[in-house]
Amino acid sequence: MNIGDVAARSGLPAKTIRYYEDIGLIRPNRSANGYRCFEERHLHKLAFLGRARALGFSIEDCRVLLGLYEDETRASADVKQLAQAHLTKIEAKIADLEAMRETLRELITCCAGDNRPDCPILKDLSGDCEDTG
Repeated sequence: MNIGDVAARSGLPAKTIRYYEDIGLIRPNRSANGYRCFEERHLHKLAFLGRARALGFSIEDCRVLLGLYEDETRASADVKQLAQAHLTKIEAKIADLEAMRETLRELITCCAGDNRPDCPILKDLSGDCEDTG
């Protein structure tokens, strides 16, 4: 398969596939004229990488996961540990996003949204929160 074929079948852009090759995640064969020649195993790896990236795994995590996938003597505990660490990061990000949402809701509620120049949202963003107590 050429890069266009494997891109269509894997759902990944050709640019991403070339990037994965540049960083050593995949190593397609080369024909006599220098064109990339992909096999089913490359397609399978690309699908694996696409799914892992869609789940938010970093490139380095993908490299480790791919190594574990290809190691038939792997311990599933190693895979689980990596996935658990990733989930912990995702949960922390979600908590941060929820805190941002609540802060924005509060600021929006406090803003009159009228023609006056006074705006608690801008005041908060500028760090100019005077204590009137």
